[in-house]
Amino acid sequence: MSRLIDADFVYLLTGLALILAVVLPYALRTVALSAPVVLLAVGALMGLLPLPDAVILTPKDDRAVLEHVTEFAVIISLMGVGLALDRPLSLRSWASWRRWGTTWRLLAIAMPLSIAAAAWLGWWIVGLGPASALLLGAALAPTDPVLASDVQVEGPTTEADEDEIDERDEVRFALTSEAGLNDALAFPFVYLAILVAGAGSFADWGLEWLAWDLVGKIVIGVAVGLGTGWLLARSAFHSSRPSMRVAETGEPLLAIAAVLLSYGAAEVTRGYGFLAVFVCAMTLRSMERSADYHALMHQVIERLERLLTLVVLLLLGVAISGGLLEHLTWPGAGLGLLLIFVVRPVTAWIALRIRPGDLGPRERIATAFFGIRGIGSIYYLAYATGEAKFAEADLLWSTLGFVITVSVIVHGVSATPVMRWLDDRREEARY
Repeated sequence: MSRLIDADFVYLLTGLALILAVVLPYALRTVALSAPVVLLAVGALMGLLPLPDAVILTPKDDRAVLEHVTEFAVIISLMGVGLALDRPLSLRSWASWRRWGTTWRLLAIAMPLSIAAAAWLGWWIVGLGPASALLLGAALAPTDPVLASDVQVEGPTTEADEDEIDERDEVRFALTSEAGLNDALAFPFVYLAILVAGAGSFADWGLEWLAWDLVGKIVIGVAVGLGTGWLLARSAFHSSRPSMRVAETGEPLLAIAAVLLSYGAAEVTRGYGFLAVFVCAMTLRSMERSADYHALMHQVIERLERLLTLVVLLLLGVAISGGLLEHLTWPGAGLGLLLIFVVRPVTAWIALRIRPGDLGPRERIATAFFGIRGIGSIYYLAYATGEAKFAEADLLWSTLGFVITVSVIVHGVSATPVMRWLDDRREEARY
């Protein structure tokens, strides 16, 4: 009987939460408060209720559940990010690569610096071992594609002429494209932390890590994403069989099929699935760029992403009330604040100072500041702790939970007014 009561209780709370998910995005459009902040608070309040134990997930007992729920949320979000980007990226066009210059600087300069700084601070301030410090740096370095919707591009443009489609807002483009690609650089360092936590010296696995984890898996992820995206796009838009040209029928579920196919194919071939999903989405977007079908696919992904974000944030809020932060120390909290307010802004600002013509001073500051940490970080930590034993795992989880909570609140409250202010300054500059 208790199981039935527990299930009914979960249905009731989920239904109330879904109502919030439907209402909040519209109710908070003009308020300096994002839906993730409210949902996290609701989850925390739910955690204070006499909930069934099955509702309160803990990293120690429910690591696999956390890993797979956040994994699915991230790959759905990556598909949405790839479909939303209007600026093309052609592998054979140097001019196209140059237009993505802001993204490359954030990935190649800011992110490695952020990982190194976070790992060093974790060792120096918190006293973490080398493996745990490196894992914390790798897990918290990437910006999150799931929670950053308030500072990202809104969706694919289809009304303009195909040759004119491009992002006009460099800040939103930089943050969106960075969130789509930075997983390819985070994962090698997650694997490095796993190897450091295991037996053996760098001489035993260093060359394999450099050749395989740092290079080989990235190449496979890109190749799988390009292949699946091209095949699906050719079928949807140009197949000789009318039944296969789903772009004409407007069936948007192809986007979900693309997520699962590209991710599954990349993981089976041991490449980086996150990267494959984003590349697949970009490849789909490159076919008939002005077609309305891209907007239809993006709408389906956006709704599914909103639902998954709701679930994860509610679970995170419940976990916070249920003891997720009980192992947090003052040095750990200090490290979390440094990561949000110093490490990310400074490393990104350094990267963006190179060829600063793409962004003005205020745009560089905004881009550097909005390094939102979130659901992807939960996945990395859950995955790594399932692959190797980390002595400070409890402290890592508490620190991670604290960083995500602060990031959701700080960036969620500041995103709307800051982006509106930048939009106003941009409009004034046109006249």
